[in-house]
Amino acid sequence: PFLQVLREFVRHSSDTVTSLVLERSMNRVQLLGRVGQDPIMRQVEGKNPVTIFSLATNEMWRTGDSEESQGALLFLCTLGDISQKTTWHRISVFRPGLRDVTYQYVRKGSRIFVEGKIDYGEYTDKNNVRRQATTIIADNVIFLSDGSVRDKV
Repeated sequence: PFLQVLREFVRHSSDTVTSLVLERSMNRVQLLGRVGQDPIMRQVEGKNPVTIFSLATNEMWRTGDSEESQGALLFLCTLGDISQKTTWHRISVFRPGLRDVTYQYVRKGSRIFVEGKIDYGEYTDKNNVRRQATTIIADNVIFLSDGSVRDKV
């Protein structure tokens, strides 16, 4: 009986505020990039430690690109200069095993893949100014290189 009622709630949404509607949602992030600085480990009194580092992702495109359609095929004409945009992401690792391994082995320049969720928060800086911060809470980190010059080529 309970499952039948639950299924009805999921199946039928209502415009009334008091009705219960269960729906799935997702907060998932996947990033592939290079580490900006060696990780640091922080611990606030009474809380678990966290490993923090920055990750750069790049987006590249050619300025002046144009697309021409010829039959069923699409050709990209590469005219113009290459432009690039770098986005910096703040990564926090809380999971005990992953946190420690990330702190120990990730280094500036390392190429890594991060999976996790995005978190928006607020804090007050040392000048008593309220700031907003966007952080990726990592639940998986895959090491793709050690950041040596050979791996960057």
